[in-house]
Amino acid sequence: MNKLDSVLESFSIHSEIIFNGDFCGGKTFGVKNAKNGGHLHYLRSGTLTVLHDAGHKMVFEQPSIIFLPYSTTHRIITEDQQTAELICAEIQFTALEQQKVVSGLPSIIFHELNGDALTDTVTWLFKEVGSVGLGQKSIVSKLCDILLIQLFRKLTEEGWIIQGMLAGLSHPQLASTLIKLQEAPESDWTLALMAEHAAMSRSKFADLFRATIGQTPNDFLTDLRISMAQQLLSQDKPVGFIANKVGYEDGSVLARVFRKKTGMSPKEWQKQQHAAHLN
Repeated sequence: MNKLDSVLESFSIHSEIIFNGDFCGGKTFGVKNAKNGGHLHYLRSGTLTVLHDAGHKMVFEQPSIIFLPYSTTHRIITEDQQTAELICAEIQFTALEQQKVVSGLPSIIFHELNGDALTDTVTWLFKEVGSVGLGQKSIVSKLCDILLIQLFRKLTEEGWIIQGMLAGLSHPQLASTLIKLQEAPESDWTLALMAEHAAMSRSKFADLFRATIGQTPNDFLTDLRISMAQQLLSQDKPVGFIANKVGYEDGSVLARVFRKKTGMSPKEWQKQQHAAHLN
């Protein structure tokens, strides 16, 4: 299995189109320091200026994808009396593991559409957003998933990723261990066993892991287990069953770790997610 596929095969993004059509003037998006998602803007035609809260100013004059993986404040502006054809979407990464996929990305990423696979996806997206057929909302959401996964693959191949999950999957000594952890989070993992899979000493493995991923191996494993628990909760699996599947002896242990990581019990988190999808 492709290293990126091992993470993204169950990757699910909650996306919502918040603007579609001819845009004129200015609009501010985002909440500073929000952690669970960001925005995608698709410029089909016209000129668009993006003012990022970090002080960056970028002007786009060609069809482009503009991705802000964190919900930092930014403003989009068109030239005086000019319009730009846009789709704007809010993107939410609901599980910890999904948030880690974007944790090593720059705060703003752009890609000019030049006839590649991303262009095909965006063309289909524009067509689907403008339709009213059966399943339109679901298709639009899945196309956003596809577009982001294509973008992640491109960023990985081009070496944009310095730290985080994607950096680890690109690292020749860490990739095999990360994949093993994802394949069997319920195993009795120790630092020594993780280092053995990477053919390294414990100290060298721990130092390299932290420098590349941005956290300790044990913290990463805990987040991975909670992320997988979130995915199973979204499928309405019972807490006791989930605890065994992700490596905890019973539901009470899972609930304690879950609350420490998310601030909610598994049931509270599950209820919140169901409510969000109904809205």
